[in-house]
Amino acid sequence: MLCSGGTLALSSSAAATATLFSNPANSPRFLCLLDCNSTRTKSPFIYSSPVEFCGNAFLNQSKKKKNSRMEASSGFTVNASSAQAKAQPLKDPDQLIDSVETFIFDCDGVIWKGDKLIDGVPETLDMLRSKGKRLVFVTNNSTKSRKQYGKKFETLGLNVGEEEIFASSFAAAAYLKSIDFPKDKKVYVIGEDGILKELELAGFEYLGGPEDGGKKIELKPGFLMEHDPNVGAVVVGFDRYFNYYKIQYGTLCVRENPGCLFIATNRDAVTHLTDAQEWAGGGSMVGAISGSTQREPLVVGKPSTFMMDYLATKFGIPKSQICMVGDRLDTDILFGQNGGCKTLLVLSGVTTLPMLQNPSNPVQPDFYTNKISDFLSLKAATV
Repeated sequence: MLCSGGTLALSSSAAATATLFSNPANSPRFLCLLDCNSTRTKSPFIYSSPVEFCGNAFLNQSKKKKNSRMEASSGFTVNASSAQAKAQPLKDPDQLIDSVETFIFDCDGVIWKGDKLIDGVPETLDMLRSKGKRLVFVTNNSTKSRKQYGKKFETLGLNVGEEEIFASSFAAAAYLKSIDFPKDKKVYVIGEDGILKELELAGFEYLGGPEDGGKKIELKPGFLMEHDPNVGAVVVGFDRYFNYYKIQYGTLCVRENPGCLFIATNRDAVTHLTDAQEWAGGGSMVGAISGSTQREPLVVGKPSTFMMDYLATKFGIPKSQICMVGDRLDTDILFGQNGGCKTLLVLSGVTTLPMLQNPSNPVQPDFYTNKISDFLSLKAATV
């Protein structure tokens, strides 16, 4: 029911309330608060079924049984009354370990920083495996494929199988497969090798990527830049070869190719390229295309629940039996909360204790601790 002021009232078992609003290009978006049928307080995220935004209309791209929740925008507000109870420091790790079957770990800021392993990680993972826990590693970093991440784990001395790794590069390809993206359409990639490899494995034709990093536009009077009209999707991820050529090419595809999808692997503001400081993240590349097209992307990485739904289905895991461990409130913890999982924030990455305890922060994990090796040190302290 569309009410005055552009408010869309919905009734469902998920107790969803949606607000319809317009961006400068009048592309409709829905801002939802869903409780995911859990006992937790509602967590904020952007919902799509998924939808493709196209000018002043949106086309439902959901196919058959597909009904994944996707993030369509990063802009949202949360009423103070909807915030959860304050996070509790982790004091009894055994209780948390025994309460779940599976631990999902973010990588950057949790397992490593840049190319440096965080202290105590190997021993902690070995302990969890010895207790029969399933371990899954989920990262928003799209620069590597699952196979390439497997090699990074190996280089760092960690025994992690490819089937345990889920990167947003893989999520982009998996999402296109989930909507039966036409094989006769192409994908333009603003990103690095990880996305290209996963698209190739999924059987999709692509162009762009790192090889467009050296291309320049010579702006002469009357110059018209050509683009491939058969591009049906633009996938944007973290890209150290980002340039104006890619911005213009991706913009032309999204704006001028009918039905062209705009997909983001993530909208992370910062990333850990080294352990010395934070670096501008994939959200900066996504923001450039969003700004030039006046469109919001479909986000397949965290905090979208697409990967959570995929993992739960693939492994047959009840979401109530999963604990999400991460260092970011706006991606990792929301990812777990939106999926109905337990959540543990570690302070070894982006989020600091003052940030967590800031009164204006509405995202509260179930527990927090300094780093994942606290599973071991806290256990020892209680013996």
